[in-house]
Formats: sequence, structure tokens, C-alpha cells
Amino acid sequence: MGRILTSRRGAAALVGAAAVVPRLGVLLYERNNILSSFTEKSDDFARVLVSSGTYGFVPGIPSAYTQPLYGWFLAALYWTISRHWLVVGLAQIAVAAATALLVLWIGRRYLSARAGLIAALVSTVHPYLIWHDVHVNREILDQLIGAAVFGLTLLLVDKRSWWLGAALGIVLGLAVLGNSRLTAFPVFIAVYLVWNRVGVGAVALALVLCLLTTLPWVVRNKVQVGCFALTTDARALWKANNVHTYDTLARGGWIDDVPPLPGAPPSPQDVADHYKATGELIHVDECAQMRLYQHATTRFWREHPGEKVKLMEQAVRMLWDPRPIRTESGPEAGGHPQLRTWGEALYAIPLFMLALLGFGAVPRRFLALALVFLVYQTLAAMLFAGATRYRVPWDFVLALLAAAAIDRYLPRRASAER
Repeated sequence: MGRILTSRRGAAALVGAAAVVPRLGVLLYERNNILSSFTEKSDDFARVLVSSGTYGFVPGIPSAYTQPLYGWFLAALYWTISRHWLVVGLAQIAVAAATALLVLWIGRRYLSARAGLIAALVSTVHPYLIWHDVHVNREILDQLIGAAVFGLTLLLVDKRSWWLGAALGIVLGLAVLGNSRLTAFPVFIAVYLVWNRVGVGAVALALVLCLLTTLPWVVRNKVQVGCFALTTDARALWKANNVHTYDTLARGGWIDDVPPLPGAPPSPQDVADHYKATGELIHVDECAQMRLYQHATTRFWREHPGEKVKLMEQAVRMLWDPRPIRTESGPEAGGHPQLRTWGEALYAIPLFMLALLGFGAVPRRFLALALVFLVYQTLAAMLFAGATRYRVPWDFVLALLAAAAIDRYLPRRASAER
């Protein structure tokens, strides 16, 4: 173990094996379900893009009804290799391994060699992620990009380099393209950088390049779809913010089970399903729908502030519940639910407790950045909804804090026992 701690290659090999081997086992077990049972709309977008050159549900009709990054990731795989369970599974396992190695690097550089190894191992053997990572899910990229943002931000505070500021801005732009819930996250990172007295020029450069990274997609939506937007799927926000949401979630449903908005036209996804089943194409104005659901959401906030407060409290509970929260049909519905529920709880409860201890075991700048990630994640859930799948991509932050606690307090206990 001592040699692994002192050897970068040994630590990287151990972390890589911990990331790859269990996920390979799940991939082989789930091979018949990877592209048949557990898919989401990014897979539809990717297939249509490869077959027709159109990024949308239906060939020849562009859409902005989802965040684009994961669909582009899948399309690159389908176009260069093929749409096959092994291709998707191995690519996503590689992303998971890269995330673990980034966590290892962050821990070694800013905590200690042992803390880095512990954090990387703890984060990559996460039971929920081992299952979730091999299925079609857009959060797989959130993990890698989140770890990259964490590491680049700390590095920028250390080195105050314009090049690092530019790199951070591009990665933050990719984060927004991968997950619209991160739209305001670059501002939080900018505030953190200013608090750490990083030059205004480097911070401004990061924000500008973040904006420029997202701009082509936003302009494309204006030209091809009809409005400036990161995504036109405002219906998802409304489903998490209406008078039926709290009761639906309280009885064990998900926001997809919320009754539809009265009088609303079919969504682009509904139209696509109808087209696949019948060949009949129904015109849908995505931009008008987006504005309809945005208006319905803000009206709910204005007219039902008490209900929104209840939803915010419920979202926080669901986000930080150590037991997996059921979401829409997908990987969460597969496998052995009871085994996964208690397996995740047995993992998450000690992780949460050790992470709290880690607050006193890390440098102030490190703790502040960790809190930026955790607070933003919680605020995003309060605005939208809370679920395990939204929390776990950034659980590497908890693993780093927990590893710091183990690294600091375990030797003291051992010496006291001697």
C-alpha cells in the first residue's frame, strides 16, 4: 500500500481498475438493456443526427428540446463506430475512469497522496454510479466536466494564468451545454475566483469564453428553431413547479407523473412518438411551448409562494436522501431495487458523515470551492427538483472531503491506541 501511495503510476492503475472492473461486470450483465430499455431523448437526437444530419427528433425538423452535449457525444460514437451496447458502455466506462483519475490528481495536489487515492477510490466505487454510468444517461458527462471545473478552478487560483482562465471558461461552457441546470454556475465560480483575488482580466476571460462556447448552439436555435434558448424544454421546469408536484412526489411518483397542463399542445417528444407510430407529422412550435410553460411556472411562483416553499424543502430532502430516489423510467428502474436502495444507503451515510468531518480537515480555499459546488447543487434542486441522479455526479466533492477527514484523523486515532 505504501508503494502505491508514493507511486503515481501505481495509484493511477489501482484507481483505473476500481473504476473499470465493476462497471464492466454491470455492462455485461445489462448488455441487452443498454440501448433497448434504458434510453433517453439524447439517444433519439443522436440517431437522427447520424442518419439525416438533423439534430432533432424527426429527420428534417431541427429541435432544441434537450441539452445538446450528451447527444453530440453519442452521435460521435454512432457515426465513427456504431450504435452498439459495447461501444456506448466502454466509452462511458472510459469517461468514469477519467473522472476518477481527475479526482486522484485533485486530491494528491491539494490534500495529500493518501487522501487523493482514498477520494478517487471512494468516488468511483459509488454503487449508484457503477450501475448508472454504463447506461444511456447524460449525467455521465456532468461528472467529468464537474471534476475538470473543480481542478481548473483551484489551479487558476494557484497560478493566476490567462491560459487557465480560458480553459476554465471553455469547460464551464461545456458544462452549461451538458446540463441547463448549470446555467448560473459560471457566475458562482467567478465570484469564488474574485474572492480569491484572481485578476479581473482572467475571470472576465473565463466568462467570455464560457459565453462564446454556448453561443453557437443558442444562435443555431434562433435560426433553425425560432428562439434564443439553451433548451426549449420548459415543460420539465413546469412539471417540477405546479400545484400537483408536491403530492405527486410525496406519494412516490416523479415529475413525469404530474397531470398535463390543461389545454397545452403535445410536446415535441409526444409528436415524435406519434410520428414513429403512425408516420403522421404534427406541427409543433417549440418556442411558443417554451414561453407557455415559462409563463405557467412564473405564475405558479407568484400565486402559490407557500406551495413553492414546500416544494423547495421537499427537493432538498430528496436530493440529500442517502437512499436512491426514483426518477423517470430509466436505469433507476432496473436491477434489484431493494439491494440497490440499501447498498446506496450503506455507502452514502458514512460518506456524508465523513464529508462533514472533512470540513475541518481541508484548506480554506478548498472548502470554499467544495461549498460552492454543494450549495449550487442544492439551490438548483430548490428551483427544479431533487433526485439522486442529480446529486451523484458531484459526489466526488464529498469523497474528497471524506478522504481528507480519514487522512487527518485516522493516524491520530491509531497513535492514541498505541
